[in-house]
Amino acid sequence: MILRLFALLSLILLPAAHAAQPADITEATVPMKAVRLGAHSYFVQGLPGAASSENQGFMSNAGFVVTRDGVVVFDALASPPLAEKLVGLIRKVTKQPIRRVIVSHYHADHFYGLQVFKALGAEIWAHRAAEGATRSEGAAARLAQRKEVLFPWVDEHTRLLEADRFLEGDTDFEMGGLHFALRHVGPAHSSEDMAMLVREDRVLYAGDLVFRGRVPFVGDADSRAWIAALDKLIALKPRVLIPGHGAPSRVPRTDLVFTRDYLQFLRARMGQAARDLVPFDEAYEQTDWSKYRSMPAFNEANRTNAYNQYLRLEQEGAGE
Repeated sequence: MILRLFALLSLILLPAAHAAQPADITEATVPMKAVRLGAHSYFVQGLPGAASSENQGFMSNAGFVVTRDGVVVFDALASPPLAEKLVGLIRKVTKQPIRRVIVSHYHADHFYGLQVFKALGAEIWAHRAAEGATRSEGAAARLAQRKEVLFPWVDEHTRLLEADRFLEGDTDFEMGGLHFALRHVGPAHSSEDMAMLVREDRVLYAGDLVFRGRVPFVGDADSRAWIAALDKLIALKPRVLIPGHGAPSRVPRTDLVFTRDYLQFLRARMGQAARDLVPFDEAYEQTDWSKYRSMPAFNEANRTNAYNQYLRLEQEGAGE
């Protein structure tokens, strides 16, 4: 009788133990450190490279700001386990509740961890241009791809959450004595790009608009609007700039101007070639890239940037 009861208990408890196991498997084990860059402002820096099983998807930055009434988080990282790790770091700094998450843009490496913050009661804010982004065919395809590349950190339990509040444009708010300036700076890297300035600290969370010390990935983005967005960020006069990827900058104007000047150079050279009907390959070879050739990501990004902007500027010229 005792043996039969033991066997029955084993059958009951075994599935429960098995169900609990994925939580251990999916814990993010990559190193993550909260760095203080202002009296109230912190960030975590992602690892170099594309999302992979080696970095567990931790290749983008996120930040948080501690006020006396709660915490504001900027971006939610690339998976729920990474978001859990970020929450753990926040808890080491403060016991204040996490009240709000600002999403810079709806690319996988910046918002896949939202469900963790939502479960804690945080309100999610994003720009109106992001509405419906989680329901598109592209979003479904990207989630499937991430499940393959980042399993088990991204799996069948990963949910794509929309914002609770969509912002129509620039928005200022106050929390716990601190003043925040949210600036819509898209369409640039994405249509919904948002940046956040903590006024008291003069710390700017810039999202993917700024690439420090390397050639930016521009793709087919609207480079004209991107240039205007960078001018908008320069006008904020930040003391510290936190990009979407890479190390923070204590010379924000220098890095903002570098990205802006690269985009202006790209537009000028490729735009002139498109107007003069010079074939792209010839235009690319004739362009003096010496200012950028020695920089990281030149070989990976520059030719693609130039080609996509050539096509875009060709279309812009045809529409004039």
